Amino acid sequence: MHSSNKRLANVKTREESGLNYVLGQLNIKSPYGNIALKNNRIFFPGMEAELREIFQIQEKIIDFIRLAEKEKAALDGLYEEFYELKDCTQSISRAGGNILTETELFDLKGLFIAMSHIYSKVSMLINQLDLHKLPEPCMPLECEHLVDILDPNGERMPSFYIYDTYSEKLKQLRADKKSLDKEVRSNLKEIRRELEKNEGISLTPKFDIVIPKSSALLDKARSCELLVQNHEDYVSVGFAMKEPEHISQMRGRAEEIATLIEEEELSVREQLSQSIAGEEKFILDALGRLGQLDFYLAKGEYFIKHNCKKPEIVSEHMISFKDARHPRVEALLAAKGKEYCPISIELEDGVACITGANMGGKTISLKLISLMMLMTQYGLYLPCEWAKVGLSSSVSMLVGDSQSIERGLSSFGSEMEELKLILQLSQDRAMILIDEIASGTNPIEGLALTKGLISYLMKRQYISVITTHFEVDFAEHNITSLQVRGLSGVDFNKLDKEIRYAKPSERIDIIGKYMDYSLCKVEDDKQVPKDALNIAKILGIDEEIIQCARTYINVNKERADEKQIKS
Repeated sequence: MHSSNKRLANVKTREESGLNYVLGQLNIKSPYGNIALKNNRIFFPGMEAELREIFQIQEKIIDFIRLAEKEKAALDGLYEEFYELKDCTQSISRAGGNILTETELFDLKGLFIAMSHIYSKVSMLINQLDLHKLPEPCMPLECEHLVDILDPNGERMPSFYIYDTYSEKLKQLRADKKSLDKEVRSNLKEIRRELEKNEGISLTPKFDIVIPKSSALLDKARSCELLVQNHEDYVSVGFAMKEPEHISQMRGRAEEIATLIEEEELSVREQLSQSIAGEEKFILDALGRLGQLDFYLAKGEYFIKHNCKKPEIVSEHMISFKDARHPRVEALLAAKGKEYCPISIELEDGVACITGANMGGKTISLKLISLMMLMTQYGLYLPCEWAKVGLSSSVSMLVGDSQSIERGLSSFGSEMEELKLILQLSQDRAMILIDEIASGTNPIEGLALTKGLISYLMKRQYISVITTHFEVDFAEHNITSLQVRGLSGVDFNKLDKEIRYAKPSERIDIIGKYMDYSLCKVEDDKQVPKDALNIAKILGIDEEIIQCARTYINVNKERADEKQIKS
């Protein structure tokens, strides 16, 4: 995805975060735009100035799109030209040491015409809208001289022909052959007229005839010296005109000229190939610019549609954003007629834990954080109100069931292998996001592993975010505790009433409607709501079970407090 050998995120992180989804949503219209996407530069710490330049280019492209919307027909026409661009890079590279085929020259002519049209349409929009030129990497190049190579007569038609203009020799050979063909045809017509006049036999325009066996003409045709039988079946006999020697000689000469024409056309194609090879650098530069323009236009359209904002790039390692939205989740909710609950957060080097019930959106929060960092470093605007980002050396995400049946590993075993690899590859300014670590083992060991991981990460200059069900003393570990607001502040009487009269299949959706997925910083673990019990109760779990669970929580809390006082 980028020219550097350095990797920002692995395939799984790009997929799980939603970055691949966002890139897949870009409406890139040409093969050269896709090449620009594939070679998209990724920005690492120390490249902040270069990233700001990319955002400045994008800003100008967005201004161009917004203003060009006033000339909607012209803008749509520009986009149509991008759709017309064909991938001719192989033919362009072949031109240097090979003779291009007529099909390749046809495709190149169509490409050059489309390139010229794009330049004209962009220039027209700039003039009409009184705009400055587009940024240099995206400004199309004037390329009429390329069209002239393959269209010397200036017809500007989407077809290709080896014109007489290319070669006087070719012009003369074609004229000679045309004259001979005309003379042959004239002689054949004269013989056909004599046959009809003298023998009463009328040949077709192809100088042949099929005579039924019952016809009186059959014996006459068989005895005629100017006809030769070419087929016979059970009802008829076919005859063709027998050409005199002088006509055969003319045909032979015409075939010789045809061979010379082919040789001269080959020579012309060789010259055209060399001409294109001589323009290779210019052509590739022009196509590179068109690819960049297509890519930036596609990004600009997406950013406008999804109300994305340019992030502020800072030198320190951190990420902060307000009212951010995960595009994939937002689209899924919109399809169901639901609204997305935006998330705001501030993170810097250190460890943050996100807690909340399973329905609380912890994993989505994790994915959103990684997506915001990745989108920034891929040179993309962010779906939020504002954002401030300091670049990471790597972004790693461990989420979901990593079970590997092929390797015979359990879910927990695969998770540990993946975690090991993440920690081995991480360096300063890494971002590490882990969802429900050690959930596949027993709670005692799971809590111990979670605490051990937190202790390890606290000693490193990483932005680390962990979601967990385990009770972690964030004051003891000096970590940031974030809580999904969940059902705090909800009118449970109203919710209970709505649930009571709903169908069982509707109850989860109703709870989701009341759920607040935004994050808040928790200063005291007494503030942390127990949404799991609330959800269980709402969904009709027996009250006795709920009360026993609350008692168990309170008893364990009292024991923990006593233990802390003694220590």
